Amino acid sequence: MSSPISDLRTLLKKSTVDDHEEVLRACNATLKQAKSDLEAQHIKVVALLKLERYDDALRALEAGGDRLRQRALLERAYALYKIGSLKEANELAKSFEDSRGARHVEAQASYRIEDFSNAANIYRELAEAHASHYDEENDLRINSGATDAQLEWRKQGDSVRKKKPSREDLEVFETAYNAACGAIARDEMGQSEVLLNRARDLCSTLDELSERQKSEEILPIKVQQVYVLSRMGKLEEAERLASDSAFSEILDLATRQIGQNNKLASATSTPNPFLAHRLLQEAVTPKHSDQLFSYQAEPMRENRLVLDLLVGKYSAVLSSTLKTLSTQQCSTDGHTNKLSVLHAAAHAQSDLGKMGLKKILPLVEKRPTDVGLTLTIIQLYILTNNVGSALTFMESLLDRLASSSDSNYQDVRFAPGLMSILVSLYKQQNRKSQVISALAKAASYWRHKQKPPIALLQAAGVQLLASSKGEDQDLAREIFSILRSSEPTSRFATAGYVAAHAALSHDKVQSEADSLTSIPRLVADVDVFTLEKTGVPFPPAGDALTAKRKRALDDKPKPAKKRVRKSRLPKDFDASKTPDPERWLPLRDRSSYKPKGKKGKKKAEALTQGGMVGLSKDNTKGGGEGVLQAKSGGGGGGKKRKGKK
Repeated sequence: MSSPISDLRTLLKKSTVDDHEEVLRACNATLKQAKSDLEAQHIKVVALLKLERYDDALRALEAGGDRLRQRALLERAYALYKIGSLKEANELAKSFEDSRGARHVEAQASYRIEDFSNAANIYRELAEAHASHYDEENDLRINSGATDAQLEWRKQGDSVRKKKPSREDLEVFETAYNAACGAIARDEMGQSEVLLNRARDLCSTLDELSERQKSEEILPIKVQQVYVLSRMGKLEEAERLASDSAFSEILDLATRQIGQNNKLASATSTPNPFLAHRLLQEAVTPKHSDQLFSYQAEPMRENRLVLDLLVGKYSAVLSSTLKTLSTQQCSTDGHTNKLSVLHAAAHAQSDLGKMGLKKILPLVEKRPTDVGLTLTIIQLYILTNNVGSALTFMESLLDRLASSSDSNYQDVRFAPGLMSILVSLYKQQNRKSQVISALAKAASYWRHKQKPPIALLQAAGVQLLASSKGEDQDLAREIFSILRSSEPTSRFATAGYVAAHAALSHDKVQSEADSLTSIPRLVADVDVFTLEKTGVPFPPAGDALTAKRKRALDDKPKPAKKRVRKSRLPKDFDASKTPDPERWLPLRDRSSYKPKGKKGKKKAEALTQGGMVGLSKDNTKGGGEGVLQAKSGGGGGGKKRKGKK
């Protein structure tokens, strides 16, 4: 009867890539009879890895003891990488660098922990050595392209050797796709669109893949196409492509989540925030080695928080952002400051104007050096056309940062972005001297740094050249000397260098001046006659412009209240009844009038004014005719007449 070991070896000789379950069963049968068989234990670990049972493989390695762990270092490193223990896998792979397989695992682990420089160096070294077979050479080219694209995303493009795709890269859809991702990172959307179309066409024509496999490979390409089309302004085309793509079927969880996010973002019409919130929350969170990179995870988190604000989940936004803000209050990091803005919006419950400021301003006492919070308050002041308060608040933040002895605070104090906002506010109020002073302080701080911000030095140099002060002119000469040494081919730096030094020694900069475009050539296309005829418009001064603006939002004049006249109709008025036709006559003249005191006609006769009176019986004389006599106008026996006069 043959031994279990010989049976296992015979099975391995006959096995194919589809026999991993059979190999595993044979190993288990062998280990039942010989638990300490090192060969069978090792083969079992490999079979578990082939079956993608990485946790079981690690448990088998632990059960095998030190001998098995020392023999299967590569397998253990790979299993750790697949379950997401990236740093541990990276350290383990570094411990036996003589193995080519270990170098691959180290490169993959470095890639996932975002140490792209190390990954690029490893792939470069492996490519320079002879590959063991063609598939490895192809994998190296694909992985190198992916690493170069990641370096571009991390603003480390200076370490990328190949900026443009070669002819070989355009023959395989994976390399064409990686080249497109690198172009996206460099903001070359036109080139990335062409490369993505090329990658999609190459994948569609592959004979080695089934239709289902082609669909699985094309979906990630469509995700990038939706993003590129949106960035290029082709919103309708992007929305059409996103609606026709089943991003929910993408196997890679990270890519699936990005696809669903891009689908929501590409909608031309404003989506229902509650529906968008539910769709984004339903996305499966990536795990282990499929997790998002930091530059992907940060905007995804911000999008979720924005949707939380739109659906009114303010407490959730406050609790989520407070954890990060409690540890980082003074930073120029974009993600941290965006979280601060969202935190402030949750406090204000999305109110603007004075109501929003009233709710947000108390937060400054808790976080006085929070850049994102300060910028939010400044923006609210600007929305209400209150530039003066915005400038005062900005200056107070810079004063608090300047009073700190921490060097990191000083970097934030003179950050190019904050200086740009400060200069813009000064220009709004036409305060030119403060503009020069602020840029001079910032340039003096950054000029001694190893990597000064070029844009800030350029802006400071231009403003200082226009100053009449000698110290400003000296600083301008120093700034343009630094710019010229760092960028020798820059025409801007050369022109500034010539302008700064020409006043002292024109002969010293004659060669630099000759290398610039001549003045007659620069003004050759200028129509002097038209300029003299029409004139050159100047913008209004900042103070005058601000004074003419109407107060916005809360300061808008309130509309006057309409005065409602009191009704003069009687209380017992009934519209269904016919009104009295004698209602306009005085009360005494109405037919329904009944006087008090004397009854009937006697009372009426006594009160008649200017009317005819009856003849008196005792006023005849002799036998003559009676004579009409007019009685006094008073009625009622000479009493004073009542009623209206």
